[in-house]
Formats: sequence, C-alpha cells, structure tokens
Amino acid sequence: MSKPLAVRRRGAGEPLVLLHPLALSGELWTPLAEALSDEFQVFALDLRGHGDSAWDGTPFSIEDLADDVARTLDALDLRSASLLGLSMGGSVAVNFAGRHPERVRSLVLADTTAWYGEDAVTTWAERAQKAVAVPRAKQVAFQLDRWFSPEFRERHPEEADRVVKIFLRTNSEAHAAASIAMGAMDSRPLLPSVTAPTLVLVGRHDYATPPSMARTLADGIANAELEVLSDLRHLSLIERPLLAGRVRQHLRRVTETR
Repeated sequence: MSKPLAVRRRGAGEPLVLLHPLALSGELWTPLAEALSDEFQVFALDLRGHGDSAWDGTPFSIEDLADDVARTLDALDLRSASLLGLSMGGSVAVNFAGRHPERVRSLVLADTTAWYGEDAVTTWAERAQKAVAVPRAKQVAFQLDRWFSPEFRERHPEEADRVVKIFLRTNSEAHAAASIAMGAMDSRPLLPSVTAPTLVLVGRHDYATPPSMARTLADGIANAELEVLSDLRHLSLIERPLLAGRVRQHLRRVTETR
C-alpha cells in the first residue's frame, strides 16, 4: 500500500480524523461529520480495501493500517490531528497513537479494544472464512444484532439500512483480510505510550467489544476517561447521535488548552 487513503473532507477548523469499523467505510461518519464540521475540519478515511481505498490483495496488519493513516496525514499536510476511532478504527487509532504520540492532539476510542483475547486468532480466522464463504446479504442479521439495539432498529430502520448498504458494498476479501489482522493484534504494550487526552466510550450492551475491554484501555492510558453508555451496543456513536456533543466537549477542552 503506497497511496494515501481515500478521504471525505468536511468543515474547517482544528483537524479531526475519523476511523471506521470493520467492513464499513468513512461514509458511516456522515451524520457525525456534519454535526462537528461547524467547528472542526473533519477527515473521514476509508481504511485499506474499504470504501474507495485501494488494496493489492496481500495480507496486512493493524500496524499496516496505522501506517496508512500516517501516510495519509502526510499527504494532507497534517503534522498532527485529533483521532476518533470506532471498533476496528479505534484499534487502528490506538496503534497509531502509541507509535506516533506526537501526532495525536486528542483521542476518542469508541467500542474498541487493543486485544481480543487468548482465542482471538482462531475466532477471527473463523470470521474471516465466513466473510468470503457466506453471501454478504446473509451476514446482515449477525451484523445488525451486534451493531444496534432492537429498539433502535425498530425506531430508525432508515439509519440501520444506511449502514447495511455500506456493509453490502464492502469487498468480502478485504473484510476477511482485516478480520485476520484483528485476530493477530495485540497493542496492549503500546497503551503506556499514548500521551493524548483520551475519552473511551463503550455501549453497556456491546458484546463485540464489551465494557471490560474498554476498561483495559482506560486503565492502560494515562488520565483516560471512561464512559459506559446505557442501552447501546457496538455502534454507539451512530445509534446515539447526541454523543456528538460529548465528543465536541472532549475535543474542545483539548483545543482550548493549546
């Protein structure tokens, strides 16, 4: 991967980079980007093989994805920026912030982890196999149950459908390769190197990256704040748009002290 990632840019002000979950794209962030673009210049990246970003078909790691982010920031002439990552995007943000602490002004980590546990390699290999063996439309029910509460899916079917359409457009081989990368990831040794003011968010009912994983992040990063969000599952920032206000509060506190 030598080219910068595809980027959706919106707004003006302090730079904020958004990193999306597995098998989705920067398009996921449209509502949050709109909400924050009055105060921040928002860059929603498509990670390798997702959305409009290229991929040559070779295996890659979470470190590789973080290197893609660094290359893209260089192309955007951004020496540093605030980062917000959700799920896989959060794992990439942790890796980037741990290896390039001087480039991260502030950090928001939502429904994510630095490590998936002892069985991660096997579990994620199984998910990778299903990503290519099962037709994408038949994977939707599994994904929806992880992403959103039943109440949200009933009240806001149009938003759930918007996310599903992004998932259906994702390349299944890239989905599988990213799953293997997630299984191999262990960024726990990097947590003490993260120096950016950090807000960790997690849905109380997120069983993909449960609150225990969020607590590990918050305990490992100096002065990190942890908030467990009631009634939410894995895509907390999408299910509860008002969380944009909490994100804004965190980012504003950092920019006001610069």
